[in-house]
Amino acid sequence: MRVLVVEDDPRICRTLEVNLRARGYEADIAGTGEQALHLAARYHPDVVILDLGLPAMDGLDVVRGLRGWTSVPIVVLSGRGSEEAKVEALDLGADDYLTKPFGMDELFARLRAAARRAVLPEGDVVVTTPDFTLDFAKKQVWRDGELIRLTPTQWHIVEVLVRNKSRLVTYEQLLHEVWGPMYEKETNYLRVFMTQIRRALEPEPSRPRYFITESGLGFRFELPEVAAEATTSG
Repeated sequence: MRVLVVEDDPRICRTLEVNLRARGYEADIAGTGEQALHLAARYHPDVVILDLGLPAMDGLDVVRGLRGWTSVPIVVLSGRGSEEAKVEALDLGADDYLTKPFGMDELFARLRAAARRAVLPEGDVVVTTPDFTLDFAKKQVWRDGELIRLTPTQWHIVEVLVRNKSRLVTYEQLLHEVWGPMYEKETNYLRVFMTQIRRALEPEPSRPRYFITESGLGFRFELPEVAAEATTSG
């Protein structure tokens, strides 16, 4: 797996590069946002580790730049530990957020989780609703004849909910399934990503028809049976 490290601290860069290569990863290192965007376009990494406090171009601008053309998983590694900073990064398209100082084992667990979310599911699964069509094998969603881009994390959340159609998926279950067992209380992650998913797929995001919130418990996916079709093969 190829990892792009975007970090302006030489010590952290060296530590990450050594640990990545020791674990069998390929590592590309960028010290600025501009260099990060150039390397991402040239080498197409499998995961990006991104510091927010970069010179000149801020890390959030790097997230914006990447999300303009790629859904590569982005794991933010930052000294900004406030909930507002995390929500802003996630809302722009980051997939995970780890606050400095960090443990190397936890970082690699999150990298593995981010990479798993980017892997195509087995088999061909197409779910058609009156408002959009989901093709899980191709990781494509079509709405009103237009292809809508979803990030790997958004896709994973949608997949978990759709495969549990009409059943409640608790916040804890969804956090564990999508991010891993170390996540239990990060419900702000779920709020951000569910807002993004509804904006992309719901005809009226403020009055969701498909992705329903069960207040204080979790979410469920509802599919209008009369107008919807679902086919599964493979």
